[in-house]
Amino acid sequence: MDYVTLNNQLQMPQLGFGVFQVSDDEAEQVVTHALKSGYRSIDTAMIYKNEEGVGRAIKASGIPREELFITTKVWNSDHGYENTLQAFEASLERLGLDYVDLYLIHWPTPANDDYVETYQALEKLHEDGKVKAIGVSNFEVEHLERILNECTVKPVLNQVECHPYLAQNELKDYCKKKNIYVEAWSPIMQGGEVLDDEHIQNIAEKHGKNPAQVVLRWHLQNDTIIIPKSVTPERIESNIDVFDFTLEDEDMATINRLDKGARKGPRPAEIN
Repeated sequence: MDYVTLNNQLQMPQLGFGVFQVSDDEAEQVVTHALKSGYRSIDTAMIYKNEEGVGRAIKASGIPREELFITTKVWNSDHGYENTLQAFEASLERLGLDYVDLYLIHWPTPANDDYVETYQALEKLHEDGKVKAIGVSNFEVEHLERILNECTVKPVLNQVECHPYLAQNELKDYCKKKNIYVEAWSPIMQGGEVLDDEHIQNIAEKHGKNPAQVVLRWHLQNDTIIIPKSVTPERIESNIDVFDFTLEDEDMATINRLDKGARKGPRPAEIN
């Protein structure tokens, strides 16, 4: 496993395991398999409704808590200072943990104009030692600017949709200048057409890897944190088997040219 050092000096696995659209019962099973396969970072959220299942898997694993990196998120309907504090405590109870490593604002919901106040609640949780790091998800440059200008603690990362067909280069450049990591959700485009792309398939064949492994390796070499999700044991194992090869410069350039701004998810400015 490769680790990155966040701007508050906390170490985070560069490759983690996501549980979006996984039921609570299934989450326990797949997170258990992910932990056995070597994953140490698990990404969930209140709205996924599987924090309890994730918590059961963590408890049953027997892995020391300090070896795990657990992320969850505050949902749009819980924005606001007091609401966020209460939502966090509820998440913590469902997870069965004493703290989480990373707490994120799930979406900025800009029309409601309360994400700054919500982030200030995250700062309070960080100050109180209930979270080791705080950040945001699905924030665009204009939303990040407000957080940086009106809050005190810099987000450690911004989790956004990112894959070869949506490379997010402008946002990545901005975040890099501000020492904020980009974390990719849907890093293989939810198993979409990016895996059928002939350029990626050719690179996979050259390296003796599958297309998903090539895309995940592209992310890693672009200094992006990734949280691929799967409920299939073989794919869970395959997605973490990406540390034994390196894409060549020409491979990276080929994949970089595939960017066409294609989103699978909604635009952050339009989610309220």
